[in-house]
Amino acid sequence: MTGKLPAIRMVTFDALHTIITPRYPIHVQYSNVFRPYLGTLEPESIRGSFKRALQSLQVERPAYAYGSKKWWAEVIQRTALGAGADADRLRESLPEIVPQLMTLFSTKEGYKPFDDAIPAIRHLHDRHAIITAIVSNADSRIRSVLEDLKFPSTMDTIVLSEEQGIEKPERGIFLRTIDNVNRKIPSGQKPIDPAECLHVGDELICDYEGATNAGMQAVLLRRPGPEGGQAHKEAYESLDGIRVVEGLDDVIRLVESYNRNS
Repeated sequence: MTGKLPAIRMVTFDALHTIITPRYPIHVQYSNVFRPYLGTLEPESIRGSFKRALQSLQVERPAYAYGSKKWWAEVIQRTALGAGADADRLRESLPEIVPQLMTLFSTKEGYKPFDDAIPAIRHLHDRHAIITAIVSNADSRIRSVLEDLKFPSTMDTIVLSEEQGIEKPERGIFLRTIDNVNRKIPSGQKPIDPAECLHVGDELICDYEGATNAGMQAVLLRRPGPEGGQAHKEAYESLDGIRVVEGLDDVIRLVESYNRNS
């Protein structure tokens, strides 16, 4: 490649395992809600059952087909049954269990920010005039989560698969994010081009490959611990030419260095 790429003017973030994470492991939170209605279910059984249910629904009904409430109700039902719940008790209690879990994961009770997330977003905006946005395969509840966690209001472009009807890694969801930002740019100011955008996320295919296929730059975020990018550690270590960062402070340094030399 000849010549330099343009300076980065916009950074987009994935949500789950990139800027936020469950406050407690999801299977623990499910177990706590299940217990009064279904008795004690083995948390490790819930963990495996939840993963299977989630993966199945992602294939059967991509982008929350038929609505996120029905989608998650099915995940919850399959999770409980797969973990050994009594079918009759579950059928009777599901109308109470589903709203509790939906509400829990709509607030800061279900999620917490990574320590570096809010400071990094503020730094990019305040110090470098970088536009920040969210592009996520989450449903619309992520909006209330980010608001409850006090994420900066300057990050006002949030593009979600449920609302768009398409999911990462489809390039269209990334391009719609850029289009949404460009509609807010003052008249006379140059619109943002995909090459001027950097996407940060923890999934190789959905985030890194999806963004690069849309003409954006990308980095793969590997967080320490059992969640998020660490789950893909083996894949990361087997790839050459993939830009991997260990935290959002690395993203700031990358943007600063890159823009100095662009």
